[in-house]
Amino acid sequence: MTTPDNGFAEITHRELGLRRQLTSGQMSMIAIGGAIGTGLFMGSAYAIGYAGPSVLVSYAIGALITLLLMGCLAEMTVAHSTSGSFGAYAEFYISPLAGFLVRYAYWAAIVLAVGAEVTAVAMYMKYWFANVPEWVWIVSFSSVLILLNAISVKTFGNFEYWFSTIKISAIVGFIILAVYVVFGSGNPQYGVQNYTAHDGFFPHGLSGMWIAVIVSIFSYLSVEMIAVAAGEAADPEQAVKKAFRATIVRLVVFYLLTLALMLAIVPWNQAGQTQSPFVTVMQTIGIPGATGVMNFVILIAALSAMNSQLYITTRMMFSLSRAGFAPRSMGALSKSGIPLNALLLSSSGIALATLLNVVYPQSSFTLMMAISMFGAIFTWFMIFLTHLFFRRYRKRHGGAKLSFQLRLFPYSTLFGLVLMGAVMITTYFTEAFKMTLVFGVPFLLILSAVYYGFFRKGRARASNKALA
Repeated sequence: MTTPDNGFAEITHRELGLRRQLTSGQMSMIAIGGAIGTGLFMGSAYAIGYAGPSVLVSYAIGALITLLLMGCLAEMTVAHSTSGSFGAYAEFYISPLAGFLVRYAYWAAIVLAVGAEVTAVAMYMKYWFANVPEWVWIVSFSSVLILLNAISVKTFGNFEYWFSTIKISAIVGFIILAVYVVFGSGNPQYGVQNYTAHDGFFPHGLSGMWIAVIVSIFSYLSVEMIAVAAGEAADPEQAVKKAFRATIVRLVVFYLLTLALMLAIVPWNQAGQTQSPFVTVMQTIGIPGATGVMNFVILIAALSAMNSQLYITTRMMFSLSRAGFAPRSMGALSKSGIPLNALLLSSSGIALATLLNVVYPQSSFTLMMAISMFGAIFTWFMIFLTHLFFRRYRKRHGGAKLSFQLRLFPYSTLFGLVLMGAVMITTYFTEAFKMTLVFGVPFLLILSAVYYGFFRKGRARASNKALA
């Protein structure tokens, strides 16, 4: 009988060639660094605007979804560590079509996100160099990050480690300062009374709190890259388990504690306006040069996000090529084990975003963000679904005992699946996110048509059908 372990070996074998050079420490920092980016530093302002103080509940729900997702991913990654990750798992345990859709939807989402990040980087640089054209910064920073990703995975890991260290250090410093201000300064205007002082804890009702969950999901996005990076980890089993545990603690501390302290210092109706809430807090306290310091940290966060996104889209395109879903040249490796052609193609989002931003600044941004948001939400939804098929297949066909298992299965996985489905449906009834499904569903249909038109023949393998 074919077990899932030797049945999946075909996928593992076809993705050989990448170098396993990422250390356990780098993997842990990559995991938490991916979740701490512009979503926390800038996106929290939008979430606070929607939910008010109840944003704490929003981010708690988002954290719960994220931790359930990490549990599903950690379990599947410990069983099969490969760069194709959740796309390869969907291919094997659900169907080749599922693997095709997940990888292309995710690849497109992150490629467009790279373009959005580099545009943001150029905007941040105008704080210091107002008269320098934005394209100069776009070209400069993009070239450097592409070069870092092209050298070796070890170089990528080292730079992402230090990018994440700067971000984490900034948050730790903020927390220490905020704790003193709230509990040690003796100033009566700071404290938990701000949670209810302006129209209560739920100023926009439960609906406002739930809409902010959508924003929180995008703040947590990129934690899933730990599963992709496991394909190049020196000791993937230990690295994934360690990163999962570290993420549980740090997500709760960095997001929920930071937001709780932020709202205790600055009333929610002042924190969620035109600038980063972090800047507003430090200006309220009276920290000299607060705007410049936070602008630097947010710049690092954006560069870190770009660095991670270039890495993950490159590996996703590499996996698509090795699966026969993209040109064979995308699966070719350099002497240092880097899929350079896939890297260059994945960098196309930078050029596309820059071009469309100049020619069609408003409509292009809406389209890019809609597809990007849909691809990300769809991927998370499919990770939960894949985990159900993964467990079902192993129960029927056996396999080695897993050294890591998500607790309370199947209820935990089903709960995450239902919550992600609810988030996806909610976008359609929310003005700010309505275009997510309007653009996303047709995009998925186009991908399905491409699959059936060009790739279906010869792709159906009995060993890849979880229902067999």
